[in-house]
Amino acid sequence: MSEHVLVEREEGLLTLRLHRLDKKNALTRAMYSRMAEVLEQADNDPSVRVVLITGGDECFTSGNDIADFLQEPPTGMDSPVFFFMRALFEMKKPVVAAVAGSAVGIGTTLLLHCDLVYVAHDAKLKMPFVALGLCPEYGSSQILPQMLGHAKAAELLLLGETFSGEQAAAWGIANQALESGAATLAKAKEMAKRFLHLPPKAIADSKELMRGPGREQLRKVIAEEGALFNQRLRSPEAIEALSAFMQRRKPDFSKFA
Repeated sequence: MSEHVLVEREEGLLTLRLHRLDKKNALTRAMYSRMAEVLEQADNDPSVRVVLITGGDECFTSGNDIADFLQEPPTGMDSPVFFFMRALFEMKKPVVAAVAGSAVGIGTTLLLHCDLVYVAHDAKLKMPFVALGLCPEYGSSQILPQMLGHAKAAELLLLGETFSGEQAAAWGIANQALESGAATLAKAKEMAKRFLHLPPKAIADSKELMRGPGREQLRKVIAEEGALFNQRLRSPEAIEALSAFMQRRKPDFSKFA
């Protein structure tokens, strides 16, 4: 719901804060819709110069709310999650992220589309798509092999291995790892506010140039991933994995070839 996405404004800085702490900021359809709306409005509002995305000092997001996801899974690119993906992907203004605690699934892949990322050194990032019978999303199947090489990307995307904020910074997924969630948020705000004193059109033009090479290919990859992700949601493997998650048991994939 919209009360789970807080919007704070300070001069030209708009902060989008996930606020569903009792559920570790697990994302619902309503939250995706609200985030997409906020990002689109911010990108078209001349008074907004930079956007900061955070979950607070303790938890970024545990990823999709599985119960909400299963109740009404995405069926196409007009689903709320894809509205959010497009809104962030198309942002002309700079986007800064502050990550503490868990960043699971899209909580990690969305960082690949932010301009600056700051993490707590002990943050826990993870992309457990395959373990849930799904596939990588949001361009991660292209971006991470290009960034890290196939072998390391396979550990993260195929095995779904958890990695720390320190590792994220060392690998270039984040700009810097800091000692605590509070320090991370403070640093992200400090860096976001630097954009307030720079010419906005020059920032937008420069961001577009940086993203230009391969952008159309990445857009195509995101669409292909999304279509396959939607198919896999209805696969026997995903049904078993997600059912096991809800039932708090270990999934049994022995019957699948």
